[in-house]
Amino acid sequence: MEAGLLESRLSMEDYEKLQSLFLGDSEAGVSFSRAEFIEQAWSAVRRGSREEYGLLFDSVVVTQEQRSLLLDSADERGERRVDWERLTSFLLLGLSEKEENERAATVPRWQPPRTLTPPHRDPVQQVVYLRSSSRYLSVSKGGTLGVWAGEDFALLQTHRLHNDSVRPKDLWVTAMVVLHNVHKVQSNSANQSINQSVNEMTCLYPYHPILFSLSQIAVSFTSKELCFYDLLSKQQFSCQYKVQGLRYAPLSLDYWCHPTYPAQAVLTMGDTGGQVSAICFRSAQISLFERPSPGAETDSADIIKWKELVEGRHRCCYTLRHRAHGHAWVRRVRFLGSLEALLSCSTSPQSSMVIGWREKEGEPLRVTAFHTEKGTNDLDHHSGMNLIATAGIDNKVLLWNPYVISKPVGVLRGHMSSVTAVRFIVGKKQLISFSKDKVLRLWDVASQLCIQRVAGVFPKTQEECHTLLFLSEERSRLLLSFNSLLLLMEVKREEGRRVTSHENPVTCVLYNSLFRQVISSDSGSTVICWLVDTGQKVKQFHRCHGDAEISTMALDGTQTRLFTAGTDGVVKIWDFNGHCHHRLNAGRDQAVDISQVLVLKRTVLVMGWERMLTVFRLPSFSQFFVQPSEWKGGVQHNDDVLCATFLPPQTLVTGSYDGELTVWNNSTENALRKLRPDPERERSRPQTVCNVNGEEDSESSDGVSRLFFLPGRKGVATVGGADLVSCGGSGLVRFWNTVRSGLVAVFTAHKDIGSIIMTMSACGRYLITADMEGTLKTWGIQEYCLLPSDGVTNEAPELLGSLRPHMDCVTHLETCLHGDRLLLLSASADCSVALSYLPGDTVGVFGQVCVCVCAQPQEEHWRLDGPGSVQVGEGEPKEGTVSPQSPSGTDPEFDSQPHKMREERRAVVETEEAGDNTGLETEEAGDNTGLETEEAGDNTGLETEEAGDNTGLETEEAGDNAGLEREELGTIIPGDCPPPSSILGRSYKERRGLRVSDSRPGHRETPLNTDVGTFSGLRIGEVQSVGELSRPEFIIHPHRYFNHRANTSPIITPLPANTEVVKAAFDERSLFPKELLDEEDRPSHGARKQGNRENRINDRGRGRKDRQRKGGSSGTFK
Repeated sequence: MEAGLLESRLSMEDYEKLQSLFLGDSEAGVSFSRAEFIEQAWSAVRRGSREEYGLLFDSVVVTQEQRSLLLDSADERGERRVDWERLTSFLLLGLSEKEENERAATVPRWQPPRTLTPPHRDPVQQVVYLRSSSRYLSVSKGGTLGVWAGEDFALLQTHRLHNDSVRPKDLWVTAMVVLHNVHKVQSNSANQSINQSVNEMTCLYPYHPILFSLSQIAVSFTSKELCFYDLLSKQQFSCQYKVQGLRYAPLSLDYWCHPTYPAQAVLTMGDTGGQVSAICFRSAQISLFERPSPGAETDSADIIKWKELVEGRHRCCYTLRHRAHGHAWVRRVRFLGSLEALLSCSTSPQSSMVIGWREKEGEPLRVTAFHTEKGTNDLDHHSGMNLIATAGIDNKVLLWNPYVISKPVGVLRGHMSSVTAVRFIVGKKQLISFSKDKVLRLWDVASQLCIQRVAGVFPKTQEECHTLLFLSEERSRLLLSFNSLLLLMEVKREEGRRVTSHENPVTCVLYNSLFRQVISSDSGSTVICWLVDTGQKVKQFHRCHGDAEISTMALDGTQTRLFTAGTDGVVKIWDFNGHCHHRLNAGRDQAVDISQVLVLKRTVLVMGWERMLTVFRLPSFSQFFVQPSEWKGGVQHNDDVLCATFLPPQTLVTGSYDGELTVWNNSTENALRKLRPDPERERSRPQTVCNVNGEEDSESSDGVSRLFFLPGRKGVATVGGADLVSCGGSGLVRFWNTVRSGLVAVFTAHKDIGSIIMTMSACGRYLITADMEGTLKTWGIQEYCLLPSDGVTNEAPELLGSLRPHMDCVTHLETCLHGDRLLLLSASADCSVALSYLPGDTVGVFGQVCVCVCAQPQEEHWRLDGPGSVQVGEGEPKEGTVSPQSPSGTDPEFDSQPHKMREERRAVVETEEAGDNTGLETEEAGDNTGLETEEAGDNTGLETEEAGDNTGLETEEAGDNAGLEREELGTIIPGDCPPPSSILGRSYKERRGLRVSDSRPGHRETPLNTDVGTFSGLRIGEVQSVGELSRPEFIIHPHRYFNHRANTSPIITPLPANTEVVKAAFDERSLFPKELLDEEDRPSHGARKQGNRENRINDRGRGRKDRQRKGGSSGTFK
């Protein structure tokens, strides 16, 4: 069911109530007419509105008629009735259609194939992906290396691999792999050349964050050699190692490194003699092989003999081998880290696939052979399902369990010729196979059925064609090579029912008031900047922390620096051109989970993984790599510190995982007092909650996830009111008094939901909470806990609204004042960032795309035009067409509030209008006619300008009037301003089953009732026609109103010349005493030590530079 429909929001208890309503005690049951069903169902369930039950009744009846279901005699007479059987049939049909649509949505829709600029003249042998620079490398048989951009796959550079052992015309490359975890450590002089090359790449891609992690590649040749190249030099790659003495020529390579211990890695080779060999590195990040003595440095590469590796002369690695393939060529090799085994295949039927199990170091491999009819061309492994797919010469794709050798667990038939390549799509549990007759098939592994066939789009080549298949699952790209030709296939952007802003779960969202943009980050280490006025993407930075997740972000006081914290334990400081200025070593070279970064005037506080705060002080930011300083207050918490908040001038409060709060003096860094929940009251509460996985978690019920000082309540705390609010486990929100160290109030904002998060408006008027199901609630706290009370208050503040803009856990909330509008930003694990009015409805999701009815798809965004309005395209809902239903949709305790609030607001508005509008209508009756015409002309041009610039500007008069109206209404009823409608686009709403006038995914189309609401006292009538306007008198006869003045220029009196000559120049030597200047020039003890250390470092750098100049130049890979 759709997320916003009534039937999808009903719980199991609600359906049991409906079942008892229809069936009762008898099995025969009863049927209801439309009026009876609406009244009986709404009275029994008490969820939703009567209009929604009426639409549910209509949907059941229409679905029955469309499917030609039999109608009873009452229906034949024109009266339609619904019973329990028909209602459940409708629900089951809806679920079946949903499952079919979701399965169909998983099938990728490919864009037309694009032929890339061919840099190669020979067949392409390998394509690899460089994680460090987000680029692709392709190598041909002749040694030509192509460098491709990661974004648009544009050819950036071409290089030529060199091997001194053979002549260039005899060079033949067979395979290539990237050693992702091997990075060369450079000296300061070498880093200067690296930076020069990086600056050249930055000119091509100014918004790409460059990461200084440079990998190595391993290339095999038919000369029976294996060469290791550094991606550092400018003109050509420098060969660092050369493994010689191999008995046969390597045909295929594979490289694997341990995800937890990257120093452990395995390089696997398969050769033309049927042998599978593996080099197991013990310290790959330090050195792959043992180098000769320092005095033996030469310009050539270090020669490593294969015999030495087999005999174990290199202590940093050892080898594994087996000859289970006989004399058949080994087509492909893989090392499976989850199985600790070498996987290989060949075209021999007796050894089509072989698994060599690694048991203990120094012992031979335990070999298992799998047999097929004609042999295997390729294979791939899915670690999640533990399945191996083989591409058979007999036109079949076989699925194997690695522990079952008797027969495959699945046979995929459909290809009409030999299958040449197979690749798993791990995330979707699908399999891609490509055959020799140029047919691409996509298989659903679970059902073992072909769900897509692509043919006729590939180029025509000779019968003997070398084909390579490379899949980039992260970017949904498929690269195929046909000899020297490269063909790129990209998946179209999925236009499913859920709009997403990121490709990965969003972890944080911020608002930059300087640039008027929204900044969001995700778990894929991507940062995106958005325009608030339109929801359009402005900039996107990939892999800001490499493979590490960005857990949180922060902005400095100037709004020009962005702090990003990764799970790698590093906090980086960026500008908005993608340049990293500093790296803060918060985790001290360890991977830690950072929950918050608090940027203060002179310090930066980082927390989340230990009981003490990690502090970085302002003087230490003179270096690029910044180390943490010591927190003078020491350890004051018994558990990990999760969050903190600051109140100028010097009050700091921190919250820990056990629910304890500590108040600090930020200047002296001393702990002043501690705040704990009421033990008697908390003991009576059930402390067992459910975590994300549905398991019981008794430790997280007291954890503090967010802390905020209540603005403008410094004097309130002295008399016993609340000045601090916290939230965390069990859906609880607590209000504290930091002066008297006591708990003032506690209430449950979200029941049975686990941990929650929250944020506050800058004025302290609204408190917004969010839970793990995507629900947001807005509370009015302006008058909450202002006065002291006896004991702890359990009464909740006024609930102003509730909505659900997300389908998964809300990870971060942020309020912002954009112009004169108070907006709410919410980030979720469902990969979306939503914009909502505060309080009010959801405006849209950043990055939303709608497909127009025209030939080409176009992007359709919202446009914030007025303080309370949203301008949309043709056919979208306008302001004033919002459903008058409760914003909660799913919250029963909020459903009972809107009617009373509307009645109060209506009475106040009618009273004001009765006293003010009488004179106002008389005074403006003669002026508004011309004013409306003038405004109509101005607004037309203004809307045209806004459509092109997306600036969201508005006329000054409209902004002032709307802002005044909102301010007046706010003083009557806080936060009950009529929200504008959601504008997710027509096609998006049709796909989600929404009506045009729906304001949220929970409302159906209902007629607007003008008798209630904010504008209930206004008279709505037909606009009168405007007659012809006459020109004003002062324009027709200007001479009567304006006198002619002579065009004379004002007399400027020249300044008197300074005839005095300064005898001596004023400088600091003549203005200040000599003793003070000598004290200023004298360096401190710490500065002298730092200067001596820098001199020693510069001397070492010059020495290395001289040695490198003697030993050979070293460049930078661009």
